[in-house]
Amino acid sequence: MAAVAEDVGKLSLDDKKNGATDAVNGEKKSNGEAAAEDSDQGDSDDDEPQTNGATDGAAKKKKKRKPRKKKKAGTSGAKVQSDPPRVLVSQLFPNDSYPEGEICDYKDDNLWRTTSEEKRHLDRLNNDFLTEYRQAAEVHRQVRKWAWKNIKPGKTLTELAEGIEDSVRALTGHQGLEEGDNLKGGMGFPCGLNINHIAAHYSPNAGNKTVLQHGDVMKVDFGAHINGRIVDSAFTVHFDPVYDNLVNAVKDATNTGIREAGIDVRMSDIGAAIQETMESYEVEINGTTYPVKAIKNLSGHDIQQHSIHGAKSVPIVKGQDNTKMEEGETFAIETFGSTGRGYVTDDYETSHYARVPEAKAPLRVTSAKTLLRSIDKNFGTLPFCRRYLDRLGHEKYLLGLNNLVQAGIVQDYPPLVDVKGSYTAQWEHTILLRPNVKEVVSRGDDY
Repeated sequence: MAAVAEDVGKLSLDDKKNGATDAVNGEKKSNGEAAAEDSDQGDSDDDEPQTNGATDGAAKKKKKRKPRKKKKAGTSGAKVQSDPPRVLVSQLFPNDSYPEGEICDYKDDNLWRTTSEEKRHLDRLNNDFLTEYRQAAEVHRQVRKWAWKNIKPGKTLTELAEGIEDSVRALTGHQGLEEGDNLKGGMGFPCGLNINHIAAHYSPNAGNKTVLQHGDVMKVDFGAHINGRIVDSAFTVHFDPVYDNLVNAVKDATNTGIREAGIDVRMSDIGAAIQETMESYEVEINGTTYPVKAIKNLSGHDIQQHSIHGAKSVPIVKGQDNTKMEEGETFAIETFGSTGRGYVTDDYETSHYARVPEAKAPLRVTSAKTLLRSIDKNFGTLPFCRRYLDRLGHEKYLLGLNNLVQAGIVQDYPPLVDVKGSYTAQWEHTILLRPNVKEVVSRGDDY
């Protein structure tokens, strides 16, 4: 989920997901899956010794023990993911044995951390923290595996968004229809489906009939969480190879940002490296060559428990932000490229909202008071969208919702767009700055 520079409203909830594994299926086994190599014990057949048959005194012999046979995931005794995804990932990975993300050693002045026994010991103390993040990451990988196969021209944005969100809820085991269930696990924020010049924060509201077209470039941005540990990861889908360079530029830029990120690294250095990589690309569309521009007022961000955005932003252009990344922090490294002007503004109907932490104000509208109680109980500080309120059974809530926004209790996040006729792309991963290694927890074999 994107962050925006101050001139268009910084996306902070205080101010207002190639080394990972395949998802489990019936033909491939996942890295680290405990059920992947269950073995048959085989019958020992030690029950009745056989006689030779020639004489009564012949030596008795036992049958040889049958060799053990290894079973692969997908055979009897091993659960596999369904299509669409509905099997809890906790059932696919017994004993919380979720796969690691991509493990990267620190470099330069921080190389010592990799072998430091003190840092390794400190890392082991964060076992619950890592387990929750890895579970959420595996949910994200398995859901997006389904999404890659099912996002096709002719599908409506509503059926795609709901397909992704229903799968995330099913795989975490939290449907979000009981009080507080959303806070335990499920969607980290609403599924964004941003087409062409729309870069971020567009999700279909009720009644939206937009259909995905063959010539569209769509950013798919969604988060999964376990106990508020949000894995934020995004990718871009396109069907016409004319957009390959645009998409590759942004993917390359995101991977550059991941490589540069680390403990004590300055944000300005990361932004400069990202911009240099992205703007080395150009794309030709209908005979016109466009430079790929980094969208300067969008950025990555840190992630805190139950909060998709903390206090830090990760720029994607060079600048003067000398803030440093620190040990133990979690970041969403996301980059946006455009064939337009490389600057976004608000437009279209709002779908994304989030509770501003600890914000209070007198409310005179009864529906606003009722809605706020529901938001606090069901979402806390996690972002939500209007479809989620519909799902909970709220009706005629727009007056109350707008009143909460005007009072500064709820922050609205309108869609962010570049100029019409332009095309934008996005790639994103969540990284954990562990004491001894950097883990790209959301990495998969797809990106």
